Amino acid sequence: MAKAAGTGTAEPRIDCRDTPVEQRPPHLNVLVLQGGGALGAYHLGVCEELAQMEVSPDWVCGISIGAINAALIAGNRPQHRIEALVTFWEQISSGLVPGFAIPDGTARDLWSQGAAVWIAATGVPGFFRPRFPPAKFQPDGSLGAISYYDTEPLRQTLEGLIDWDYLNDGPIRLSVGSVSVTTGRMHFFDTKGGPDHTRLTVDHVMSSGALPPGFPPVQIGDDWFWDGGIASNAPLQHVLDEGVSHDKNIFQVDLFPSEGPFPATLLDAETRAQDIRYASRTRLNTNLEMALSPARLIVRRVLDSCGADLSGLTDAEIETLRAFACEQHIEIAQIIYRDKAYSGKARGYEFSRPTMEAHRAAGRRDAARALAVRDWRLRPAVNGVHCVDVGADDLSLRPKASR
Repeated sequence: MAKAAGTGTAEPRIDCRDTPVEQRPPHLNVLVLQGGGALGAYHLGVCEELAQMEVSPDWVCGISIGAINAALIAGNRPQHRIEALVTFWEQISSGLVPGFAIPDGTARDLWSQGAAVWIAATGVPGFFRPRFPPAKFQPDGSLGAISYYDTEPLRQTLEGLIDWDYLNDGPIRLSVGSVSVTTGRMHFFDTKGGPDHTRLTVDHVMSSGALPPGFPPVQIGDDWFWDGGIASNAPLQHVLDEGVSHDKNIFQVDLFPSEGPFPATLLDAETRAQDIRYASRTRLNTNLEMALSPARLIVRRVLDSCGADLSGLTDAEIETLRAFACEQHIEIAQIIYRDKAYSGKARGYEFSRPTMEAHRAAGRRDAARALAVRDWRLRPAVNGVHCVDVGADDLSLRPKASR
């Protein structure tokens, strides 16, 4: 099968072990956006706070709704980025805008449940609409036969909000993750690096958000692609796998917490399982990179102590060791949505205005707490890889007793 559209080579790994900090290239601010459907309004709040604190991303990497938000950021000039994000989220939440305030509690939960049912039946303005006739009446093998909704409205929305020439030629690097329907292989389509380097179009972004069986796959080149979250909902590893020629401040924005309360009902159990399923890969990637950091230091010390006495190794083996030992300077701000998630496992498609605004406000609050830790406009002040998680250490998250 032909390779997906895209050419180029990955960023080279350079030996930066002995390069003084002041002589290294400028650090990169990297924004990593996890998928999560309607929860993606949390990204909007985080981006508003980053802009308020004058922290501008150099690279945005996203999957699913994270890819859509990432494209809106990379495809607009600095003064218009937040405006484009707000326009998108207000449009897709315009189908359910109550004319009154809804208090927290039972009334709020009932509203959210009803909103999720209504959206599933009628679709979302500027995003998706139900197919007619329904999928089971569509010809076998057609896109209509393998998806419940038509996403042509999303295509029109993105075409109207994104400057594709600026997205591809502008200063921000954009990476969006999709998975091949036929091979199951993960691809990161990238504007400035990586093996899938290419000029991105609306198809690349839509493929990253084509979650089955709701949405149809998107054709790119000779292959078809679905939502990258099927393979991995956490794009952090793509960023960590890159060369270490730059120090990085990484703002990792996750929509599903790995920690949560012990479930009390079947719905709680399903929701909790969803959290763990989508959060576990991010935690795994972060822990692995932090675990490798001391190993890199040890390999570096061994290489330095051996000097030229490496006759037992080939040049390729020595280069592999030196590349591994190249110390990274990465600080990761973990900004994780831990608020009450209305409508349980239906939260991914609960696009009502009150819920959107709740997610947005939570993003601003949590980002403000993370940014208060230090001045993130400066390069990392750490050796190796370091994580900052300002989430609440809530004892109520722990099981009260064995069951």
